[in-house]
Amino acid sequence: MTNKVHIIGGGLAGSEAAWQLAEAGVRVRLSEMRGGGEMTPAHHTDGLAELVCSNSFRSDDAEHNAVGLLHAEMRTLGSLIMAAADAHKVPAGSALAVDRDGFSARVTETLAAHPKIEIVRERVDALPAEGLAIVATGPLTAARLAESIGAATGADALAFFDAIAPIVHRDSIDMHVCWMASRWDKGDTKDYINCPMTKEQYLAFRQGLLDGEKTEFKEWEKDTPYFEGCMPIEVAAERGEDTLRYGPMKPVGLDDPRTGRWPYAVVQLRQDNALGTLWNMVGFQTKLKHGEQVRLFRTIPGLEQAEFARLGGLHRNTFINSPQLLDGTLRLKARPNVRFAGQITGCEGYVESAAIGLLAGRFAAAELGGETLALPPPTTALGALLGHITGGAEADGYQPMNVNFGLFPPIEGRAKKADRKKRYTDRARADLAAWLA
Repeated sequence: MTNKVHIIGGGLAGSEAAWQLAEAGVRVRLSEMRGGGEMTPAHHTDGLAELVCSNSFRSDDAEHNAVGLLHAEMRTLGSLIMAAADAHKVPAGSALAVDRDGFSARVTETLAAHPKIEIVRERVDALPAEGLAIVATGPLTAARLAESIGAATGADALAFFDAIAPIVHRDSIDMHVCWMASRWDKGDTKDYINCPMTKEQYLAFRQGLLDGEKTEFKEWEKDTPYFEGCMPIEVAAERGEDTLRYGPMKPVGLDDPRTGRWPYAVVQLRQDNALGTLWNMVGFQTKLKHGEQVRLFRTIPGLEQAEFARLGGLHRNTFINSPQLLDGTLRLKARPNVRFAGQITGCEGYVESAAIGLLAGRFAAAELGGETLALPPPTTALGALLGHITGGAEADGYQPMNVNFGLFPPIEGRAKKADRKKRYTDRARADLAAWLA
């Protein structure tokens, strides 16, 4: 019996893709190297969908939270990952947290019992040349397969530390303090939001970077280098008092309209998505702990009330430049028989990874059936996340992202924060129902 789809990787994305395909009547070969004499540095078991870090799926509030909305949409589409999470949830307030061992066991047993799924404990070292395949190997993709991916895409896909800069919601920036301008007013557009600092503010901020609590590397991460081009800002700050003022916080060529002069230092934000709702803190990749980031970055003039779509981080990671390399249904443009799913596409988080696996499975099933599955509306959590990965994000400097309302088309009109979030979720539910119909 010939397998119709080969899935490489038995994490959350691969497991969900396998389930969606099997439930659609498609035969699946699911390759997972753990349990076949191989193990990653981060995993501890051979269970499918093992949760490596936290046991939390984050907020389960589908009325006011984008990840909670994603939970609800996945449940509507028959997600195995959400069913297993619901069956093994533990008390966590409004969040959905799970018993990690029970959760993984439920996924493993369910997939193993499905007559359409063959689970093979094997390492795959190259992209399949023929037949439909889904690569869902995550951020710890084995070196040989990463090299094969790099050869097929013409891009590096090897393990490295990517120091990620925070992203701020545009409507939380105080534009009475900040202003729009490009350095020396180059070009016809004012491309950056500029946050000015006095000498006192700058020196206090630099000291905060030096003193702030940092994340520690895991043992298996300690020898993995990060690139000079994405040096954490606190590492740069250690190199001298004025290093940042000659680097990412350089004020030269930026006239503050309130004074007509250059500030002592400037924090710049650059548009991060096509909608203009998310703005990246330029050069602010960091390994500060999240609580420290929020506290310190809200001392920056104009960011006192900043809401963060993503905080900075430093991770060993393997992911592809999806906006450049994938089509709208997650197929590799250079090798259309291969789809990618999960964290290797540049989505961040358990639920997001599983969601992209869900969509990859459904797209592959439709393709095998000679049909074209319409893309989920960009107003839904699934559609917003997919759209960001496959073209909504800027390809230059593409970095992993959690689902958040900044990825959605804006709601028209003004509303209070809680009301605005409810309007996003109401619109999403209506549009998902229409898509399913």
